[in-house]
Amino acid sequence: TREAGVRNLEREISTICRKVAKKVAEGSLKRAFVDEEGIKDYLGARRYHYGTAEEKDEVAAATGLAYTEFGGDVMQIEVGLMKSNEGRLILTGQLGEVMRESAQTALSFARAWLRDRGISTDPGEIHVHVPQGAIPKDGPSAGVTVAVALTSLLSGIEVRPGVAMTGELTLHGRVLPVGGIGEKLLAARRAGLKTVMLPRDCEPAVRELPASVRRGLRIVLVADMDELLTEALVSLPSKAH
Repeated sequence: TREAGVRNLEREISTICRKVAKKVAEGSLKRAFVDEEGIKDYLGARRYHYGTAEEKDEVAAATGLAYTEFGGDVMQIEVGLMKSNEGRLILTGQLGEVMRESAQTALSFARAWLRDRGISTDPGEIHVHVPQGAIPKDGPSAGVTVAVALTSLLSGIEVRPGVAMTGELTLHGRVLPVGGIGEKLLAARRAGLKTVMLPRDCEPAVRELPASVRRGLRIVLVADMDELLTEALVSLPSKAH
């Protein structure tokens, strides 16, 4: 039901119970077992869809984890480069002011990080897009994800599949803590992700979570973008001397 509470969930369960009770009363059914496959017979077509993990290496796209009013969710971030003398940063996908500032910081970091490794970056126009543009998005969780996507774009190095991340970053590449860790890990499990990268300062929050939330996930705690990019990219350029 994709809601913060359970009121609509209770209504949907009641709908199933009433339909089962009607069939029992009519004599067409003695017992009902409602599983994921058969639920559409009672409630109709699926109404909500969640993000899923990428299945192959990809350039200029990264998977982030966000905290929404409905809990955690997976957020794909795509970036592109167009020839231009202006060097503008275009942001689309109904992004709020916090995410816009994060994207600008991520671009400045990515260019400086690659320059330290002898990779000159095209001064062209960069487009950052977060799909599902009809849904407003904001909050301090996407900075590192945008930075990974931009570093991949400007270096041509692929991002590993099945990897997600959350956190903010500074211009010098320090990864800052964010909230909603439990909800984000549940979203990662639901999406079929295998590795989740979190800020090292979130370790106390991770330790407090039940084992059932962490099960099946490889959680990597990182203090800076060097550590995060080592996990996120299939390879790293050597640092220039």
